[in-house]
Amino acid sequence: MYAIISTGGKQYKVSEGDVLKVEKLGAAEGEKVTFDQVLAIGGDDFKAGAPTVAGASVEASVVKEGRAKKVIVYKYKPKKGYHKKNGHRQSYTQVKIEKING
Repeated sequence: MYAIISTGGKQYKVSEGDVLKVEKLGAAEGEKVTFDQVLAIGGDDFKAGAPTVAGASVEASVVKEGRAKKVIVYKYKPKKGYHKKNGHRQSYTQVKIEKING
């Protein structure tokens, strides 16, 4: 059984036992989180939502919160003496899918 959930402006295909990194949720380690925006549930029979499946949810526990590797942003304009270097580290929450309800 699998589900397609939406969180942080992205969509993820998950099944029980999966560990994935999603946008930062602001939850502590070991805390339980529930994803209510379930777009579809698949398995023996497929349920598609319009836009979400009514009464469906996905329960997960927070493994850890962290930040991704640094991405360097370098802007440069030739012959003008302009250059700018900037870095960015995106925050994430790593969750483990416990149960799919629906």
